[in-house]
Amino acid sequence: LQFVEFGGGLVQPGGSLRLACVAAGFTLDDKAIGWFRQAPGKEREALSCNDNESTTYGDSVKGRFTVSRDNDKHTAYLEMSSLTPEDTAVYYCIGSVKYSRYVCEDILRGEADYWGKGTLVTVSS
Repeated sequence: LQFVEFGGGLVQPGGSLRLACVAAGFTLDDKAIGWFRQAPGKEREALSCNDNESTTYGDSVKGRFTVSRDNDKHTAYLEMSSLTPEDTAVYYCIGSVKYSRYVCEDILRGEADYWGKGTLVTVSS
């Protein structure tokens, strides 16, 4: 059981991109979903967490990135805009069953039951 990410690729600075995260073999109805990224030579960075009720965003993407989800399609989305070369990274989605209202605290620390393998986003002219 894992997530599969789609939508990565090459985008010009200032551009936009939408990533999708599909749950392979399970539903999202009872899951909290987080997005992370890891740039070359840098530590993994938490971007957001949504628990079906609210969303928390990291400071580096607040106002530029938006998460959404379609539980019927078992898919979560990360809409990215105003991209800069500093956004170049492998983007991952992760998730866990929403066992409490504090689940996003764990997810934002990278503690989750389900992981994707990531999709590469390159921002370059």
